[in-house]
Amino acid sequence: MTTRVPFKVAVLDDYQQVSHSMADWSPLKGYVDITVFDDHLADPDAVAARLFPFDVVCVMRERTPLPRHILARLPNLKLIVSTGAGNASIDEAAAAAFGIEVCHTRYWSTPTIEFTWALILSMARNLPREHQSLRDGGWQVSVGDEIAGKTLGLLGLGRVGSAVARIGQAFGMNVMAWSQNLTVQTAAEHDVKYVTRDALFEHSDFLSIHVRLSPRTQHLVGVPELARMKSTSRLINTSRGPIVDATALVHALESGAIAGAALDVYDIEPPPAQHPLRTLPNVLATPHIGYVSNELYRTFYSDTVQHIGNWLERSRP
Repeated sequence: MTTRVPFKVAVLDDYQQVSHSMADWSPLKGYVDITVFDDHLADPDAVAARLFPFDVVCVMRERTPLPRHILARLPNLKLIVSTGAGNASIDEAAAAAFGIEVCHTRYWSTPTIEFTWALILSMARNLPREHQSLRDGGWQVSVGDEIAGKTLGLLGLGRVGSAVARIGQAFGMNVMAWSQNLTVQTAAEHDVKYVTRDALFEHSDFLSIHVRLSPRTQHLVGVPELARMKSTSRLINTSRGPIVDATALVHALESGAIAGAALDVYDIEPPPAQHPLRTLPNVLATPHIGYVSNELYRTFYSDTVQHIGNWLERSRP
């Protein structure tokens, strides 16, 4: 690497302000000027204006989309480093057409798998309500449910869904699954009962979503599916918000058609301040932290530094 005017690097959506402490950025010293943004911009014009000066943009998962119409307005951009092995919110074909290199960090699903169970268990034992009661000076206010013997329904039995299934089996739950790609044979390989789409919603006590967001899975859970669920059932979504029709879900929760929902993902992130999913008493809402762990963040940011360093080596005269 040779001495030159430092490249400008933007680190986006570092909500917790931890990017510098999670990795050793010193190998880049003198070669780059790093600007860390801890806020989130949703307006495309604001995103394009913010990123205009930068040569390198580091994105955290899918928090800030980079579609073609934004990339076209970033003539200085030469490298995008995205955390995670894939990022559907980056138009990589457009990036290639504009001469922008895209790199990805390593990723694993352990935090999301563990977090899914944190939500399931919290819902079963009404932990948010009991916690708030104690903080407010009260005592016991509800009666929780055992999960042993209950039915865990999985919408998706891939890498995350199959691991969630194993934990459910260890708890003594009856585990069943359905998805558009799932086969009887694959379900049997995981000792999971394959059921029809209708049966999944009709019989699940806890229904957890583990499919990728795509045009055919958007609003895969809508009015008909929610109507089939039991009034005692809970819905858990740690995958992607748009898989569930938010309007239909709010109606089901308000009407008591289902008992509750635990949500870590939303149609719009962050959701508007007055969104019902922020305030409904039968919703356990968390701010998309399923993958947020010290271990994974250290890998994300260490790999980001490595990718930038490798790019600088390739870019020297």
